[in-house]
Amino acid sequence: MDKLQMHSPDMTQQNIEKIQALFPNCVTESKGADGELKLAIDFDQLKQELSNSIVEGPQERYQLNWPGKREALLTANAPIAKTLRPCREESVNFDTTENLFIEGDNLDALKMLQEPYLDKIKMIYIDPPYNRGEDLIYRDDYADNAENYLISSNQVDDSGKRLIANSESNGRFHSDWLTNIYMRLKLARNLLSDDGVIFVSIDDNEVHNLRKLCDEVFGEDNALVPLIWSLPRGINAGHISRAHEYILVYAKNKSSLPLFQKVGDETFSVERCNKKIDRRHPASEITFPPGIRYEGQDKTITGKIEGSEAIEIKGELVFESGKLAKEVTLSTGWTMKNMILAWLRGEEVFDSKGQKIVEFYFKENGKLYSKKKVEFESPKSILAGVPDTQAARLEIEDLLGSQDVFPYPKPTELIRKLISMTVKSGDTVLDFFSGSGSTAHAVFKELINKKVRFISIQIPEVINDSNVDSLVALEFCEKLGVPNNIAEISKERIRRAGKSIAKSYKGNLDDLDFGFRVLKVDSSNMADVYYSPDQVTQGSLDLLVDNIKPDRTAEDLLFQVLLDWGVDLTLPIKKETIQGKTVFFIDDDALVACFDLRINEALIKELATKEPLRVVFRDDGFESDAVKINAEQIFKQVSPHTEVKAI
Repeated sequence: MDKLQMHSPDMTQQNIEKIQALFPNCVTESKGADGELKLAIDFDQLKQELSNSIVEGPQERYQLNWPGKREALLTANAPIAKTLRPCREESVNFDTTENLFIEGDNLDALKMLQEPYLDKIKMIYIDPPYNRGEDLIYRDDYADNAENYLISSNQVDDSGKRLIANSESNGRFHSDWLTNIYMRLKLARNLLSDDGVIFVSIDDNEVHNLRKLCDEVFGEDNALVPLIWSLPRGINAGHISRAHEYILVYAKNKSSLPLFQKVGDETFSVERCNKKIDRRHPASEITFPPGIRYEGQDKTITGKIEGSEAIEIKGELVFESGKLAKEVTLSTGWTMKNMILAWLRGEEVFDSKGQKIVEFYFKENGKLYSKKKVEFESPKSILAGVPDTQAARLEIEDLLGSQDVFPYPKPTELIRKLISMTVKSGDTVLDFFSGSGSTAHAVFKELINKKVRFISIQIPEVINDSNVDSLVALEFCEKLGVPNNIAEISKERIRRAGKSIAKSYKGNLDDLDFGFRVLKVDSSNMADVYYSPDQVTQGSLDLLVDNIKPDRTAEDLLFQVLLDWGVDLTLPIKKETIQGKTVFFIDDDALVACFDLRINEALIKELATKEPLRVVFRDDGFESDAVKINAEQIFKQVSPHTEVKAI
């Protein structure tokens, strides 16, 4: 129930609303002294509307601007002192899987992925919260300066962060939505490979602003034609029933982006290999050996094949029993001469797009044709054969028992189509608005065709227990005995999806990765003294046993080291006991880590013989200062290429 205002009307705002009715382009958003967004008049624009000549004003330039944009850029660039803590008990095949599920604020997660996944993500798909006034949840600390933001990210926050809904009462709420998305897209672009591509689902409320925003972040030249996802049932609201949503498409570098891969059944294209003789296709000769395939009745052709694209026959063109019967030389304006000659030499031949020429053969008219396997296509902007949201709800019901566990999920076949168009075996797909986990589920489905990996990120957004539509989701979480938040639903959906596909798969399951590592965003493993030693007094220093927080495990430390060193977070992990100490081996020799105390030279020498690329110890973990000094010398002698560090 709305409350009475209990104060006199705001005449200024009423006047602004009157001007908005006459000149909507003259009303914008601005922040008041209290930091709240409100409607405001663009007086320069209003002057121009009321003038018959050009009015002097600020220098014009084409740009998208809104209150909070500069602060958003500052926040996106600000460092944080956080980490990702592994959670084995919530993971599936933790030690061997190459998939990640990160639980936490996606802004923090994207920042921490900058080192290990810079330029390594082939495809990003996101379905961000649509700006409908109630469902956008974000941190409201983006206006802090860099110093304050670092303090807050270190869990030293006097004011306390809170999650707020971007309601329509907050100005016109476009600014907050843009701020939220802008920071994340800036960071996400860094992760895309040079031939990478991002797909962003959006409805009509913000598609106009989102296109301008993506033009700024990714470059207008890197925009592809938006895709239209048809919703046959339509959504009845207002004057027109909305029967579609948009998927904006941007490349990291359009000139490096290959054509999209052919989706669906195997198809071939057939093209004639000669044209009318002209400057581009001058007459030249090719000699064909007997045995080339022929489609048609037996015949012999001599002299010349007439027509605008004539072919001169030197000898006889003899076809018998579906083959060229004897050697013949043909002269015409060949279109693929070098490819034909290479194929005749027994080489594999590909066109300029990388599509394989399966064969060259003759047809009954005596002309040569190429048969090419179609591996790339330009998909129509209106997506065909993609199910709507009802199919997605049925998927949720099949896995989780009810359609109402998660509202408005995206169908896996929609995301799978995008994956199959763009991704090759070994590539990684990122979704930093994981929601119900549809992207991870789609990757699992695509595993039968190619080895694809996923990184899903989802904030543990608490399910609203006052909303009747959330009751089924609450009951689902309570039945599982897990916290009432969206991340828990997403993880459980992914677990069940992997089991379901594995159960129905007829091939070798050893080749498929239906697991995922759960990593959770948390404060740094390092105590405050690690970051600000100059602020620690002698009295508090006496209380510090070491610079690592007491509740953190060796595996917690390992993953912060992986982040700091920029090592892939999905590399296989082995744990061994050597000379009584626990030693981690990442991908055998990519990184060796030992965080035990009282490390001696014997252990260091044994680790050095394994010649790892990197090795790390606790700074206070050595048996003595002499052992710590000698450690670097031992590695220089035994394994000079190894980087040696301590935390």
